[in-house]
Amino acid sequence: MTDELELLRQADPAPAGDGPWRDRPLTARAEHRLSELTKPVEPATGGGRRIRTRSRPVPRRRLVLGLTAASLAAVAALALTFSGAGSTPAVAAPAALTLHTGAPSVSLDTLARRAEARARSAGPADGPRRGSHLQTWYLHMQTGPHAAPPITVPEERITHWNADGSGSELVVATDPRHPGRPVIHDNDGDWRQVSDGEVLHDTTYPAGSEARHSGLASRTRPSTDPAKLREQLSWLYGGLDGNRTTGELLSALSSFRQEWTPGPRESAAIVRMLADAGGLRQAGTVTDRLGRRGQAYVYDGPDGAMDTTRQMAIFDPRTGELLGLEVTFTKSQREFKIRSGEVMSYEAWMP
Repeated sequence: MTDELELLRQADPAPAGDGPWRDRPLTARAEHRLSELTKPVEPATGGGRRIRTRSRPVPRRRLVLGLTAASLAAVAALALTFSGAGSTPAVAAPAALTLHTGAPSVSLDTLARRAEARARSAGPADGPRRGSHLQTWYLHMQTGPHAAPPITVPEERITHWNADGSGSELVVATDPRHPGRPVIHDNDGDWRQVSDGEVLHDTTYPAGSEARHSGLASRTRPSTDPAKLREQLSWLYGGLDGNRTTGELLSALSSFRQEWTPGPRESAAIVRMLADAGGLRQAGTVTDRLGRRGQAYVYDGPDGAMDTTRQMAIFDPRTGELLGLEVTFTKSQREFKIRSGEVMSYEAWMP
């Protein structure tokens, strides 16, 4: 019997690597929303309210991009499990970044004007670059009564694509907060300890390879016009209704930055786009996890059906470049053993 999925593909042959519906890992919020949607719904009670519950107490493994401030007891247990004699893996994730609300800070509009002034002096060679240099912390967690506590898996990833379609990708297991200390790596569900700096993936692609190994988004040059850039992000990274909220826009921006390194003109468009979108409040200054000073702007609005997170964007106060994005939980997630105030994801971009 013909596979039903194949019939659907024949009816609407959307490429698996292109457009907003291309095959790609779920974001952290998407994972949590999927978890909520897949829980069965009990019949309405006397008050007419239906409650979602778990169908079976079977552990289900979840992979979410980010990190968590797990309890010291959980970290100690994991350290004993994964470390050998005389070694202590860097599994403990830091707490949420500390905001300095009393330090001088600027509005997003002022920052946009600074970035625009810098963009006007940019030369022809200062355009965007395909590829990115990104430090991430991955939160691996499980659900169910026998689920293990969340564990942090930090990685550094460098991708680069050339005009002829050649490129390279390098992934290294490292945590810059703990130089030289072993880190935990998730090898398809097998958690193991590796040395700091161990190369996990190193591939060079010959000319003409980009079309086969990257999607349409990585080949679509970002606009330097704020309104057009938002349209691009909505089309390439948004859902069915595009990026309706600033929170969704920040998620799309995260996906964009994994594929492009913007130049001064694109950075100015990003800041102006967010200033025009509204919803980001000036929150003070912060030192990010790479030791860089930045201006912080926080989105506290709704993030979807679960409405459980707060997003913070960090910018270079001189150039307007996006330095990082931090997402923290505003509600406890008992199923994942996560408490309110803990960090769900953190991404730090470098030149």
